[in-house]
Amino acid sequence: MFAIKAGASTSLVARILDAYAEQPGAVPVSLLTCEAQEQRHALLSGAADVALLHLPFDSMEDLEYDMLATETQVALVQTSSRIAGAPSVRVADVLGLGEAPLARWPDSAGNYPNGPGPEVRNLTQIAELIALGRATAMVPRSAAHALPEGCVAIPVFDAPAVTTVIAWPWFSRSRPAADLIRAAGGVAGESGDE
Repeated sequence: MFAIKAGASTSLVARILDAYAEQPGAVPVSLLTCEAQEQRHALLSGAADVALLHLPFDSMEDLEYDMLATETQVALVQTSSRIAGAPSVRVADVLGLGEAPLARWPDSAGNYPNGPGPEVRNLTQIAELIALGRATAMVPRSAAHALPEGCVAIPVFDAPAVTTVIAWPWFSRSRPAADLIRAAGGVAGESGDE
């Protein structure tokens, strides 16, 4: 079982699955689509063999991992936002949008930081809240691949980079999981940053 966050790193997941399917002895891969912070639990509980996680947001405690891609973050805002036409913005610009506060994601313990923005767990919720003019979000560049109508992505030049990793439990001995991890490393080596 391969745990992924719905809507995140979609292109990378497709390339990994294609590369793995070309390997001799590849077995069918089932996908477990997760909301924020669910992949790590799926790995440690045995519900998933491997998962894509994102540093610095996901905890790697008790997990092994390989880095696959590093990318910048973008702000997702409604096209009517006062920063919508900017070529790039700072984190402070995004935080200053009182009319559409920054959405709040849970931490690794499932707790939400304090703040005025709505609590979210997935990109579908973000898209809906942005379309309604109720929120703004900062996400990895690759998560902005299918923006809803009325939404734009703006590079946030001082936001921390996001590194996508493939992770597995330290106690894993699964041969298919090891082959999938190796295929992911090959894809990352071929394409560089996502």
